[in-house]
Amino acid sequence: MNHKNNHRTGGEILIDALRINGVDRAFCVPGESYLAALDALHDAKEDIELIVCRQEGGATYMAEAYGKLTGKPGIAFVTRGPGATNASVGVHTAFQDSTPMILFIGQVASDQVEREAFQEVDYRRMFGQMAKWVVQIDDVARIPELVSQAFHRAVNGRPGPVVVALPEDMLTAHASVADVPAHKKVEISAGAEQLQELADLLKQAERPVVMLGGSGWNKQAVADAEAFCVANNLPVATSFRCQDLYNNALANYAGELGTSASPKLLQSIKDSDLLLVIGARIGEMTSAGYTMVNIPVPNQKLIHVHSGSEELGRVYYPTLPINATMAAFAKQLRGLGKIGSDKWASWTAELNKNYNDNLQHAPIPGDVQMGEIMQWMRANLPEDTIMTTGAGNYTAWPHRFYQYKTFRTQLGATNGSMGYGVPAAIAAKLTDRDRTVIAFAGDGCFLMNGQELATAMQYDARVVFIVVNNGMYGTIRMHQERTYPGRVSGTGLANPDFAALAQAYGLHGETVAATDEFAPAFERCVASGKPALIEIRIDQEAITPKMSLSAMREQALAAQKG
Repeated sequence: MNHKNNHRTGGEILIDALRINGVDRAFCVPGESYLAALDALHDAKEDIELIVCRQEGGATYMAEAYGKLTGKPGIAFVTRGPGATNASVGVHTAFQDSTPMILFIGQVASDQVEREAFQEVDYRRMFGQMAKWVVQIDDVARIPELVSQAFHRAVNGRPGPVVVALPEDMLTAHASVADVPAHKKVEISAGAEQLQELADLLKQAERPVVMLGGSGWNKQAVADAEAFCVANNLPVATSFRCQDLYNNALANYAGELGTSASPKLLQSIKDSDLLLVIGARIGEMTSAGYTMVNIPVPNQKLIHVHSGSEELGRVYYPTLPINATMAAFAKQLRGLGKIGSDKWASWTAELNKNYNDNLQHAPIPGDVQMGEIMQWMRANLPEDTIMTTGAGNYTAWPHRFYQYKTFRTQLGATNGSMGYGVPAAIAAKLTDRDRTVIAFAGDGCFLMNGQELATAMQYDARVVFIVVNNGMYGTIRMHQERTYPGRVSGTGLANPDFAALAQAYGLHGETVAATDEFAPAFERCVASGKPALIEIRIDQEAITPKMSLSAMREQALAAQKG
């Protein structure tokens, strides 16, 4: 930032703005449309580590995972046109997960706009409903102002992604302009009257349930919420892929409300008389397809706490809406102390028993028993292990049968995006190299971003990648058999030898075809001193933890005949 008379190129002004805002890492796929920014990053390499990825979707997934882990906006740079379209998957993930992220996209030069120049796209229209804000910086002198606004928008209110387009000639133009100080996160607290009403509603309840979810949490906020819920012996459920917001081993944990939710937990929510929802939007996956809570007026009293005021009353009419950020509200909640009674003690115990019962696994077809593998992982992995997943039926295993005991040990895309687990795990390992990081992927999910193994090798990100291989797009096949039994179309896969593929990238590779092979294979992976991959070859019949593929087909055929 030492420039004579503060006269800098747009690229230099931009990268200086990132340094001021505390950016320490950025993910990219390079492009000629933002060479001036790359050149400025060369001079900033002592402050900003640039991670070069193999596909823009991988880069934005990594930026999104970084945003989840740190609470700071994840930063990604991609080139125009095809680079931007590839990157859009990470933007959509960040939007539905409410993750702070800023995507910088190279753009055609100003004198070529509206000619359909090479790779030209209007990003305001392209990302209009996919991002919190989309802006194109046409004037080099406005970079500090608009980048500051981008950071403020990404982290405040309901966090989310911001897209910033950078015309090529703007980045090479010069200006003498003052920098803007670092952005500030705004914390919003509940009012005293709202806290009193919350306490009164809770005292009246006999079957309350607390639901934790969404973004904006930090370690202290999680500790504060936990202290309040333990003090009042309140049953706590977590929203879809937010299981790490509450210690799953505590005696008042009720389970995850998502694709692996037990029928008993869903029924308990329906039977409850008060829902205290903190941070979650109560979206489709969390609400079992919007069937769990009545729309628009719930049968239960609903206290809904969210950082985005637009979410309050959006789907569900709240008895008590509270617009507050997680850190501020959780601190206030803890300050209330013990306000309930012991009248729901048996209710809490019942919900926790149902959760623990749901941890039990039945045998599945084939030589690999995933339930036993998950039991081994529960017993042997460090409590701060970070587990990442993409999307697919295989996620039932780490969702239902693993226990998350500390904050930010689970990274998953709540928009159900495949290909997330591999790049998210790499970003997690680069963010905290001392922690164990496990990436769970199905065979279809893995190959959507498997090329990022090269990134793991390049930056020595020692993740253990686990590929559950059943030779098909399992989730779609499951729905296919339920709806069109026996009519398999478009769901079969011919796969490579994943362990050999990993070895070709330079990783340590293992293949597991029987349950007892997993533990020694995992230990060899850790001992290898480099990124590693375990391919678990699982029987196609083991489509879910509860039902075989054949049984599912027979059930569907019987229903059609009946």
